[in-house]
Order: sequence, then C-alpha cells, then structure tokens
Amino acid sequence: MMNGTAGALYWETCGPEDGETVVLSAGLGGSGKYWASQIPALAERYRVLVYDQFGTGRSPGEVPELYTVADMAAELDVLLAETTAGPVHFVGHALGGLIGLELARLSPERVGSLLLINAWAEPNAYSSRCFSVRRKLLISEGPEAYLEAQPLFLYPPVWIAENSDWLEQETAHQLAGFPPPENLLHRLRALQAWKIAPEELAEVQAGSLVLATRDDALVPWNCSQKLAAGLPCSSVQLLPAGGHAINVTEPERFNALMLNHLRKYRLPTATITTQEAS
Repeated sequence: MMNGTAGALYWETCGPEDGETVVLSAGLGGSGKYWASQIPALAERYRVLVYDQFGTGRSPGEVPELYTVADMAAELDVLLAETTAGPVHFVGHALGGLIGLELARLSPERVGSLLLINAWAEPNAYSSRCFSVRRKLLISEGPEAYLEAQPLFLYPPVWIAENSDWLEQETAHQLAGFPPPENLLHRLRALQAWKIAPEELAEVQAGSLVLATRDDALVPWNCSQKLAAGLPCSSVQLLPAGGHAINVTEPERFNALMLNHLRKYRLPTATITTQEAS
C-alpha cells in the first residue's frame, strides 16, 4: 500500500500497481474508509485509490463558505495529476457521484468509466427536506445527535435493527473523528446547491452505470433514472432494496455488480508518477 497527500487531500492506494486504476469517492461523510467492504474485492485485480475529501478525515482544512462540488472535483483532479497518468474507473456514492460527473466535465481524459450510486442531476424537494433536517439537527443539537440520526437516512429499518452493535461502534468512531461542524455545513450547502444543465450532462461521454435502490430513504430512486436518461453512454439498474448505502448493507451483491461494470470498460493500466513512486 502507498499513501500520501496531494494538494489538500490524503490518499491511499492498494492492489497491483500495474493494474487499471479505480478511484473510490465517498458521499457526504467524505472518508475513504467508507469503502472498507469494496477495497479487498477490487484490490485482487485493480489498483485502488481512495481518498478523504477536503475538510474530512485525514484531509484537514477549513472548508470555505462558498465551496462547490466543482471545487471538490478540481481538488481530485490535482490528486490524479500527481499520482496517476491515464484514465481511471470512477466509483462515487451520492455526493461522490456528483464529484465524478464534475471531474468528467473538467478533465474528460481522466475518466474512462463511471459508477454512480444513488446520485442525481438536480435537487429534489424530498432530499432537500432531509438535508435541511440534518443541518438543523447539527446546528441545534451537535455532532452526537447528528450521527445518531444518520443511519435513518442511510440504511433500511430491518438492517438497522439487526446491526445495532456495529452501528454503535461506528457512531463512536465517527464522533471521535468528527470534522469541524462548519466544514460539514459548507459541504452540505455545496451539495444542495449543485445541479447540472442537460447540455452539460450530455458532455459526459464516459461509459456509465447509474445504480439506485427503491428503498433509498434519502434520494428518491427516480432521481437516478432522470440522471441516467441525460447521460449519453449510460445504463441504469434499479435494485429492490439496500437503502441509500447499499455497498454497506449488501456488499456481496454490490461488489458483483461493480466488478461486472468495470469489466465492460477496459482501460490502459496505471502509470505511476514520480510524486507517488517517491
């Protein structure tokens, strides 16, 4: 495994260094640790690059008030310029998917394929209400209450009931490393403000799979359908269950779908830059 910092971001790689590169981009939490159930399956064949988004996890810093999703993509663009030459497979969850779309517009040569999980192309009233509640909860009650409520938006009720011990441990871990609340509030604002015009979406030429779940309690599944309809080289797969974070609740099923998607798009193998090799 290699790790380091590029620009403002902490990153790690694992898997064969001569393999095709898969970039994993988390949602609002921003931490590369979100992908713990995917990394072993990917690392058997692919060079896996995970990173902590700016102002989260091991990428400390003060997120500016007028931060945007385009800024997040530009930061990742710097990381890839310093660590990887050639196109990558991009796997993004929710906000991470929006970052992938912006990256594909900013530097289309970097993105060979996209897997977008419970993502969207424009705000919707339901998700906006959920994000508003989470924002008010963080401001009025603080991080502990925010994290206690978070699973209600991410996971199905039965899964929450059956995994209470894991959730308690995960909440304690997240609370210990909780970012400055202003960072999260500014990231929330960026997420809620993001939308992409149809003509901009049509610029994204990377082969894309848009994955959605019917029981997502945060992003209505038809938002993913609308996103896929606007992408010129995409397909959509709608799953009956799994919640917003299906890669956590049903990792084996998700991993199989992910690997099948990646096999459809063969990319040049990774070229490691001087910065990473050192």
